[in-house]
Amino acid sequence: MAGSSEEAPDYGRGVVIMDDWPGYDLNLFTYPQHYYGDLEYVLIPHGIIVDRIERLAKDIMKDIGYSDIMVLCVLKGGYKFCADLVEHLKNISRNSDRFVSMKVDFIRLKSYRNDQSMGEMQIIGGDDLSTLAGKNVLIVEDVVGTGRTMKALLSNIAKYKPNMVKVASLLVKRTPRSDGFRPDYAGFEIPNLFVVGYALDYNEYFRDLNHICVINEHGKEKYRV
Repeated sequence: MAGSSEEAPDYGRGVVIMDDWPGYDLNLFTYPQHYYGDLEYVLIPHGIIVDRIERLAKDIMKDIGYSDIMVLCVLKGGYKFCADLVEHLKNISRNSDRFVSMKVDFIRLKSYRNDQSMGEMQIIGGDDLSTLAGKNVLIVEDVVGTGRTMKALLSNIAKYKPNMVKVASLLVKRTPRSDGFRPDYAGFEIPNLFVVGYALDYNEYFRDLNHICVINEHGKEKYRV
């Protein structure tokens, strides 16, 4: 999947999916029948997603050094990634000689309408971020694209003086509009495609799709608002 290169791999980029990666034929997998005809192909199968998240949890626990963690989940697209990541973190904690306290809070950001970025980040929910003061914060996001949304959120959080802030993103898109922001932990680096599934949506549809897939033009038109 990741394509070959003679250079040493950059593990900070996660699993790198190249631009010419053709994906997997939809007929090789099961997926909800109500999405038949709406997808191009499977970009990342569910099993690979799950295995990669398990490894991310190990890397995070190793880096944070078994300190108590405040997990800030970015809704809605990040909820499934966050739930699976936190479960792996808890499993590591349970099987270690030191208990790690993990609390989870939620914030909702909105920056897309249909498949286009609206250019501004809207904070729609979440508790008082002042509770992050002095804490080790792990922000869990579904996709980092241009990086502007995450930078705006980090700037907002910095006002409350947390002890440490790390960002874990399931996906990082290669886009010419990127401002260079990279999360501390990346699951997969993908081409600049609009993807759905594994809780990533298109106008609230496709969250019930386990695989990460590329939506086709028929699907975009069918569920456009």
